[in-house]
Amino acid sequence: MTRKTFSTDSDFEKKAGYSRAVVQDNWCFVSGTTGYDYTTMFMPPDIQTQTQNCIETIRQTLENAGFSLSDIVRANYYVTNQSDAELAFPVLGKAFASIRPAATMIVCGLIRPEMLIEVEVTALKSKT
Repeated sequence: MTRKTFSTDSDFEKKAGYSRAVVQDNWCFVSGTTGYDYTTMFMPPDIQTQTQNCIETIRQTLENAGFSLSDIVRANYYVTNQSDAELAFPVLGKAFASIRPAATMIVCGLIRPEMLIEVEVTALKSKT
């Protein structure tokens, strides 16, 4: 059983002691990912751009780990405002339309007030 960790090198990952993703055998577990642009650490003020940033960070992380968005089998979405869910759906729908992972959306508080959404995914690479 092979285990490998991946990071975006954010200070928060180091501070909180977690990896952006963990690969175990054919599985990739991607940590909750918020809407920061991790190259600039800028957080956009709107849910749509934050959602797009989440997807892009997850896509890059999966690619670095040898996976792709099409390998996602499970997605969990956390939004801070129920009305923002309707605004996030088109972005999520576009990203996952052909993948159609099992998914859950939860309305909750996140650790910083500027965070409007957090996305967590699990990917499975098929054995072929």
